[in-house]
Amino acid sequence: MPHWFLSTRAQSIGGSTAPVKVLDADRPGSTEDLLSQLKNEIQGRDVFFATHGFEVNQQDGMSKLSIWLDNLQIGDVTKIGIVWPGDASLKLFLDYILEGREAIQSGKLLADFLNKNLAGAVSLSFASHSLGARVTLQTISGLADGIRIKRVILMAGAIDNDCLVNEYKNAARRIEEISLLASTKDDVLAFAFPLGNPLQGILDRGHPYYRTALGHKGPREPFPPSPPLQANWQIPEILNYGHGNYLPGPLLAASYALPVDVPPVNDQPPPAGTPAVLAANNLWKPAWSAAFVSTRYR
Repeated sequence: MPHWFLSTRAQSIGGSTAPVKVLDADRPGSTEDLLSQLKNEIQGRDVFFATHGFEVNQQDGMSKLSIWLDNLQIGDVTKIGIVWPGDASLKLFLDYILEGREAIQSGKLLADFLNKNLAGAVSLSFASHSLGARVTLQTISGLADGIRIKRVILMAGAIDNDCLVNEYKNAARRIEEISLLASTKDDVLAFAFPLGNPLQGILDRGHPYYRTALGHKGPREPFPPSPPLQANWQIPEILNYGHGNYLPGPLLAASYALPVDVPPVNDQPPPAGTPAVLAANNLWKPAWSAAFVSTRYR
């Protein structure tokens, strides 16, 4: 099976957005009509998209997403990675504040592309990491009314914690089920929202000017309706789950047996049920995120 990707990148490192291109990670530089091939493959099928966050170039994004998508256990579904220019500005953890414009523009480009080319799909589902949450929600905002949005899983969302009831409330209403993963051990998100961390001693969680990231402590109350928002999103602190742990490095050697959900607060790392090869090679975190997403999708 091809490793399908949609790209909104003008160039492979840095650069701005560009009209959507269809890529196959297994056929780099191919001159074949990949769009026609992809359109044929998605006819009458469920489609699952996954996208990376900020400070990720094209090669890194395609490599990590290919491995992670291969580790999903979601049945006979067409899997498509999304790469976008999240590395276009500063090389800092605050980069995503400036990268919002690329994320928004990428979402608009993707929505137009999907409306024109993927109308034959039965349903669309999305998983995202970090600032990819904005790419995903912006895309959904622009999709035609007749397109079914089945599942969305936002991991370590680098976006305001009230986005599902404010900025992207209309997108959230389109989604049949929404799942989140958040971690207070995510130092990138802890320090990247100026009102979310330095002023915690002054502004509490209920204050109207308090802001933190969706992927740090989960959504701000009042929560979106449940459904579509699914319960249990806060990864226990004892698991020490950081911002870079959701997507893999060079390889994943095994998968968790499903179902997998947010473990108990007192569950020691790695979580119960971790395959020995993952525990021995410290690969359990990205494999666990893939198993969680697989469970929530099914």
